[in-house]
Amino acid sequence: MTSPSPKNLLLRALSREDYSLLEPSLQAVTLQTHEPLYEHDRPIEQVYFLEDGVASIVSKQENGRLIEVGIHGCDGMSGIPVVLGAEQSPHPSMIQVGDAPAQRIASERLLDACSKSVELNRTLLRYAYAFSIQASLTAAANAEYALTERCARWLLMCHDRLSTDRIELTHEFLSMMLAVRRSGVTVTLQTLEETGAIKTSRGIVMVVDRQKLEGIAGEAYGQPEAEYRRLIGPFGKSVKWPRAAGLETPSGD
Repeated sequence: MTSPSPKNLLLRALSREDYSLLEPSLQAVTLQTHEPLYEHDRPIEQVYFLEDGVASIVSKQENGRLIEVGIHGCDGMSGIPVVLGAEQSPHPSMIQVGDAPAQRIASERLLDACSKSVELNRTLLRYAYAFSIQASLTAAANAEYALTERCARWLLMCHDRLSTDRIELTHEFLSMMLAVRRSGVTVTLQTLEETGAIKTSRGIVMVVDRQKLEGIAGEAYGQPEAEYRRLIGPFGKSVKWPRAAGLETPSGD
């Protein structure tokens, strides 16, 4: 890749030639917590490749409640509907854990680059597929796993995408993401803290024992991450896959 290497892993996975198609149109920005990346049922005009932080894609219910259906960070991109030719989505997206540095590109510029490179388009479609696996497992986890396992999974997913062990979030926001009452989140975080996997303080969760957290999450965590590694490149901090933790190891040429 060019020097310095992109901090976003999806951009880093591209060949020099494919990255060069995007680079002139990329603009460095910093996104604030809760800042929208795109609104529901409106054309997605900008696509963001996060370098740190976490963004949520959420489903808005009739009562106004938001339920998370997927997340992305340094592993991927916003605006998957753009590369799928859908232009917009019924599910809005926002920054969940920030402030988040990112590379922004106009959707039309991204599509123009994809039209010039079959391999670039294929890589972005592979990411879209990996994200769909994550979304499907989120639905399965909400239906089949206990709240403790689901919360452990969610914290692991955020931990994978952050450059720190510190996750800044409120109980209210976490309850929205996990589709449970705030009181349930409080009890669950206390349970996880008692295991020694995390430490909590007001608005902050610290991951202190990743291995314990993975053990608690069990089979609720790992499949989407494995698919990402198979299709895109190194990703994550999992103790189960030591070589997968190389967030600073380029996977492209």
